[in-house]
Amino acid sequence: MSVGGSGEPTGVLYTNARVFTADAEGDAAFAEAFVVDGDTIRWVGDGDEAPAVRDIVDLGGRLVLPGFTDSHTHLLMTGASLGQVPLTDARSLAEIQRLLREAREADPSAADLRGRGWLFDAVPGGRPTAAMIDAAVADVPVFLDANDYHSCWVNTAALAVLGITRDTPDPLGGEIVRGADGEPTGLLLETAATQYAWAHRDATTTDADRDADVERVIDAYLAAGVTGAVDMAFDEYGLAAFQRAQDRRGGELPLRVAAHWLIENTGDDAANLAQVARAAELAESPATPWLRVVGIKLILDGVIDACTAAMRHPYADGSNADPIWPPAQLDPVVAAADAAGLQVAMHAIGDHASEIALDAVEKAVAQGGDRPRRHRIEHLEYAAPGTAARMARLGVTASMQPVHADPAIFANWVAMLGDDRVERAFAWKEYEEAGALLAFSTDAPTAPYDALANMYVASTRASALDPSVDAVQPEHALPLERALRHATRDAAASVGDGDWRGRIAPGFAADLVVLDTDPFEAGERSLLGTRVVETIVAGRSRYRADG
Repeated sequence: MSVGGSGEPTGVLYTNARVFTADAEGDAAFAEAFVVDGDTIRWVGDGDEAPAVRDIVDLGGRLVLPGFTDSHTHLLMTGASLGQVPLTDARSLAEIQRLLREAREADPSAADLRGRGWLFDAVPGGRPTAAMIDAAVADVPVFLDANDYHSCWVNTAALAVLGITRDTPDPLGGEIVRGADGEPTGLLLETAATQYAWAHRDATTTDADRDADVERVIDAYLAAGVTGAVDMAFDEYGLAAFQRAQDRRGGELPLRVAAHWLIENTGDDAANLAQVARAAELAESPATPWLRVVGIKLILDGVIDACTAAMRHPYADGSNADPIWPPAQLDPVVAAADAAGLQVAMHAIGDHASEIALDAVEKAVAQGGDRPRRHRIEHLEYAAPGTAARMARLGVTASMQPVHADPAIFANWVAMLGDDRVERAFAWKEYEEAGALLAFSTDAPTAPYDALANMYVASTRASALDPSVDAVQPEHALPLERALRHATRDAAASVGDGDWRGRIAPGFAADLVVLDTDPFEAGERSLLGTRVVETIVAGRSRYRADG
């Protein structure tokens, strides 16, 4: 029994609940009640065995889960995306153009127009052009991020403001797509998008804009039951914005943020290593449980939908893509980060990219010796047989996003590969069976941030975007209990927090979510209608559906 200084019992007993602890398997993973004392869980068990406490909360039989950790997301971008034109549901060019016209008419004084989430198979031939946007909005620059955020589609006014002409060279690791006449078409791939469209975005976004983005994403995540997030493209802008948010709240945040510092391949080893040194400096700075830099992020390749992911064998059209980080430049960066004690997270969607990522880790381990480390590979949409076993042997986490396998957006992915590689798409079970740590996340804003929708796709391989679409490859789906563990316990462990959060167990952080429906009883389909009743972080209610 916990008592205060006066000898009176302390803590709050939450009872009459179904508590999924993520602390065991099967029936042992469930309890009836738990006690929160301050910011920590002090007891978990059957309600009639609870210790004396100060207060009691009857949860009315509701399901309680550990708070979700979105272990791969982009917080500022997600906050910004919530204020942009949503295009994922637009399945034709005409529909995209209609949405752009309506957005322009709704805000005629705006200096530009930004949208996000368009799909390649919604555009004729999968080849977007500036003229297509011009037909809807031509008077201001228009910037439209693709659903995967690896391409940016712009109009003629945007090309002009970015200074892109037929003579503009392609940046390292990217392409300014050009027509037969050599003129830019309006599609910027990979680093061409980041170095032109995103650089312009950063230069024209104010601190007030970023502060609003932070508040939007915090509110959205708490309402979705997310209590922790791992930002996978942190930079000086994001760091400053979240530090301001922390300062506004007296030194804390309502969401636990761990960040990976984005390292860009400049083509110069010294400049690349200087970026690693900056990340190491930040990681060594005094941190809080709310905001810390834990590692670096490297984008090794692109995406299958745009044929920019680095594959061992060509795409259906005979093309292929080179890695953005060739081994000669990747290996020194991974070794330096490993030596500095930083966690290395590498975006690798194609099997060639994951191969060179593991080669780099293996070399770093050989140089650095046997010591605890937990590096990661992000996405792994298609990896060669044997990759999972190699990752398990090296202690590398498989960081994957079920919502990227949503069948409503899967057809273009399949068409780009066009062979039997498709049968092993998003093969989550391989990593479980090999014994690698598997952490689930959303990669928002490239996909919806909704944690429960993510669990629906994970446990069914059916569509959360369009429930009328049939499941694809249901043999790859996971039981709901296992999917939830990967999104809570294992997601927290993916950044080294597995010994203090991500479970409902004595001594763990009181980061919890209460749902209005129990999908274990009602079935996985109920996840699409289930709502968060309350989100608790560090023992404090941070969101309640009733306000």
